[in-house]
Amino acid sequence: MSDYQLRDFDYHLPQALIAQEPLEQRDSSRMLILSRQDHSIRHDRFINFASYLKCGDLLVLNNTKVIPARLNGTIEQSGTSAEILLINRLANGNWEAMVKPGRKLKAGARVTFDFGVRAVVEGIAADGLREISFSAKEAFEMILPRLGKVPLPPYIKREVKNPEQYQTIYARVAGSAAAPTAGFHFTDQVFAELENRGIQKAFITLHIGPGTFQPVKAEDIREHQMHHEYYRISNETATLLNSARTEGRRIIAVGTTVCRVLETLAAEGNQFAESEGWTELYIYPGFKFKAVEAMLTNFHLPRSSLLMLVSALAGREFVLNAYHEAVEQRYRFFSFGDCMFII
Repeated sequence: MSDYQLRDFDYHLPQALIAQEPLEQRDSSRMLILSRQDHSIRHDRFINFASYLKCGDLLVLNNTKVIPARLNGTIEQSGTSAEILLINRLANGNWEAMVKPGRKLKAGARVTFDFGVRAVVEGIAADGLREISFSAKEAFEMILPRLGKVPLPPYIKREVKNPEQYQTIYARVAGSAAAPTAGFHFTDQVFAELENRGIQKAFITLHIGPGTFQPVKAEDIREHQMHHEYYRISNETATLLNSARTEGRRIIAVGTTVCRVLETLAAEGNQFAESEGWTELYIYPGFKFKAVEAMLTNFHLPRSSLLMLVSALAGREFVLNAYHEAVEQRYRFFSFGDCMFII
């Protein structure tokens, strides 16, 4: 396996290239095409995405929907401000969450919010996440849209004009703390063109949490631990995936989250099946892909597990050369930025 160090996944990015807002027209984003076969790099626009696919290709997308997961309240015991970021809803109805300030939100701490909502820290996990219970005059999930805000990544300094801008147009299953941003580029026009060309699409669900964005701190990248994230795959999607594999058709992941789910399931058996569970799969160079043959993805932060995943698929040097070219050509980076198609 990989003996790369964290510094091997660094690159220089001018702050001005971090996209602060989405494009007016989603499919007008730029697209860097990386060919693994001949190590060529091409430049295009996403509106032409379908021209790089073949009849029979299976495109797999993540239909998770971002919830207004960032809550701001007041700690009862001290009167100081607190922030709670909802990560996963637990089987007992409580929530797994990240909190600030951690030193003041120990087990038993109480936080009050608008609309008569109250939270209690029920416990602290080994990774620092809190288990939190909520009480309110009506069902908490009904109040949440009025109470919380869409949790934009810290590198986006502006509020979005419309929360729908931080959702894919096919977002359906509520539960994510972040958006599957590779899907931002799709429009009804692009989907219509894909259908005209005989390209299939299927959906999985992965609710994105800190596992995707948690910074890698270990200098030896093999020591990094991913946080678990919930996924679900339907029988319909499993059937489409099995047919594509049997018939030798390409499976194309839209985003790193889809890639992780498909590779988690492929590692468990020869056939895909309807299932749900938790994945903490960490993909870095040396990983052997069993399902994904091509991937659409945005540009990722330096030293991140996402950059390592992309490097595992296309090769570290090739990917970093492409990133250098993207910087030279003034591509827009990160969540609201441009995209890369690895074929």
